[in-house]
Amino acid sequence: MIARHVVVGVDGSVTAVRALDLAADEAALRATTLEIVYAVPDLDEAGPVLASAASRVAYRHPGLPVATVPAQGHSVAVLADRGREAALTVVGRRTPGVLAGAVLGSVSRRLAAHAHGPLLVVRGDSPPHLYNEVLAVLDAEDDADTAAYAIHEAGLRSAGLRIFRSPARRSPASVPVPVPHRRSEAAAAHVPAGDVLRKTQDAGAASTQALLEATRTADLVVIGCRPGPGGHGRHLGSVARTVLNRAHCPVLVVTTGQESTTPSLS
Repeated sequence: MIARHVVVGVDGSVTAVRALDLAADEAALRATTLEIVYAVPDLDEAGPVLASAASRVAYRHPGLPVATVPAQGHSVAVLADRGREAALTVVGRRTPGVLAGAVLGSVSRRLAAHAHGPLLVVRGDSPPHLYNEVLAVLDAEDDADTAAYAIHEAGLRSAGLRIFRSPARRSPASVPVPVPHRRSEAAAAHVPAGDVLRKTQDAGAASTQALLEATRTADLVVIGCRPGPGGHGRHLGSVARTVLNRAHCPVLVVTTGQESTTPSLS
């Protein structure tokens, strides 16, 4: 059974192309369909951009199922809705100091707070997968969901997993870290439990600067956020916001404490 689809937002910018490439990689990794979405006031404007995006994906991933979706409305609302049932929504974020892709940069920040499912934010200058390492940032006692998702992502990539504990909440001695050990978690990551343990490194409590430096040599960093008041939107803590704004690698934002957080292949 194939996984739920991957959604990516495009707008013709260089930053969006970087997001498109990574989204196609993620869809191929999950053996599922890539849905390319362009939200515009006039649907007639969407055709050339979507056609170009689909052609690029076909060249890089021959045989990957692709659907193109022109949509009217604001990018944040459209992508939040299209990603409601998706395995992953991917969006670009402009590189600091660069004007290209500024619209998607704003979209990424707002989607982080309003998306219904996992959101992968790709900076315009993020390198391709090179380092074979996934980072997980845990900043609360109930971050087992974040850890489980990071295990899943590391398993998909056959990558090592490095866990960082934020110093923002408790002292290092009192932070309960859900280091992966349960066989069910290992199964979700498609890797034997023993291999998960051997690959996992608990980096302990780390300064924000040390964490940001670690993102220079990682393929992905996973951060968690909690549902907002009344279940509306999402609340990102200070560490999560810093990582989202300043990480050097793609950032995966997942919601903790919800059934939809658990990775699924169905």
